[in-house]
Amino acid sequence: MNLKTLRGDILAGTVVFLVALPLSLGIAQACGLPPFVGLLTGVIGGLVVTLLSPSRFAVSGPAAGLVTIITVAMASLESFSLLLAALVFAGALQILAGFLRVGRWISLVPGSVIQGMMVAIGLLLIRQQTPAALDAEGETVTKLFSPVSVFVALGAITILFLWQKLRTQHRFFGLVPGELVAVLWGCLVIAIGGRVMPEAIATLDRLALPEVDSFSSLAQQFRHPDFIHAWRNPKVWLTALTLALVASLETLLSQQALKKLVAQHPAPSSNKELCAQGVGNMLSGLLGGIPVTAVIVRSSVNVNAGAKSKLSVLLHGMLLFCCGLFFESMLNTIPLASLAAILIYTGYKLATPAVFVRQWRQGIVQFIPFITTTIGIIFVGMLPGLFAGVLMQLLCSTIAGHRSAIQLSRYNDCFVLRFNQNLTFLHNAQLQNLLAKIPDNSMIIAEHSSAEYMDADIRSTLAEFSELASRRNIVLDQWPQS
Repeated sequence: MNLKTLRGDILAGTVVFLVALPLSLGIAQACGLPPFVGLLTGVIGGLVVTLLSPSRFAVSGPAAGLVTIITVAMASLESFSLLLAALVFAGALQILAGFLRVGRWISLVPGSVIQGMMVAIGLLLIRQQTPAALDAEGETVTKLFSPVSVFVALGAITILFLWQKLRTQHRFFGLVPGELVAVLWGCLVIAIGGRVMPEAIATLDRLALPEVDSFSSLAQQFRHPDFIHAWRNPKVWLTALTLALVASLETLLSQQALKKLVAQHPAPSSNKELCAQGVGNMLSGLLGGIPVTAVIVRSSVNVNAGAKSKLSVLLHGMLLFCCGLFFESMLNTIPLASLAAILIYTGYKLATPAVFVRQWRQGIVQFIPFITTTIGIIFVGMLPGLFAGVLMQLLCSTIAGHRSAIQLSRYNDCFVLRFNQNLTFLHNAQLQNLLAKIPDNSMIIAEHSSAEYMDADIRSTLAEFSELASRRNIVLDQWPQS
């Protein structure tokens, strides 16, 4: 390690920290949990997972994509301690999946289903965080929302959109995270508004990090899982399976996306990454955190900021740790509306209209499973939505493959019958319909080199047509033998 690479890692780690800090706080707040939980999870992801991960650039921590799963699980289990137990079980499942080399099967998950999952998460995130951004109470007509909260949230969202556009035009905007500017905007409103209209600003909800002035006060912030009541609760195991599946998907997809940003030799093992994430989630569950995943947003920021080694990710974890211990009073000036705005913007980026347009242009075979997954996750749940999407993709692909399995082309009185794949009894009706279109006194050339297998029903149909061909003066060329 030389001075140049050290400088690059320090800069990248600082930039990643500035992105991860508001996201970690906002994700915990969105889950209905203390902001300390978000910082704890970020520290575990930044330090423990990084040390075990085979990737030099992947940044792990709390993910916005799991907010809806956590909130639904909390409502179902009615206990944070049971959720922590489910998280420990989920981590164990990830470690088991790593040892069984399940990571290599990520390529079998259809892209349409993955896109549908991301869009559904984005839409759920927007729906969930909008009331927080408005500071909505809903008790009476006059308390539907807080004007100050709306002002802060709209300002933060505007900044995020403008910053995203400006970062492509000026290098400075690429170095300073838009999320940090959105948080500073909220703090500025509180600082100035506190002098102009103190009563209105006093009603604005803010972060509430505890003051940690001793080891005992720090120890009081940790929560522990309730294993006694978790073992026999089927909801806990269903939550664990859901967390393990979605967290693993997001991690492995982030790893795939990261490969396109920066080359790593040798390429990081997806199975070792699953084990690292599993250890992180088990530790997070034992200490009172929320799920850890590799996050492509923070990972891409790390690469683009000039990271050269794991030092940048470790530095970001150390900075998160220091913030939670020494700067809680400063962080408590952050309004919740700013954090909600950041998560709404994150949800929009996941569910941007361009994703729908892109999926539609790829054809109906891709769009139907995509929209099925999205609707299924929103209205039924994560696992049922994913399974519905996979089944729909199988059905659509089977139908599309079935239609193109056999093709019949005509050139005057000559017909070419092409078999594009192996044929089973499912293709028999299509074959019979095509053969019925061939008139008397014609010639058929059969191209069947792509069909290495034809089951008995197909061969029987071909044999029957071969017997009829001589009576109808139909010449058969290269006809498959029965």
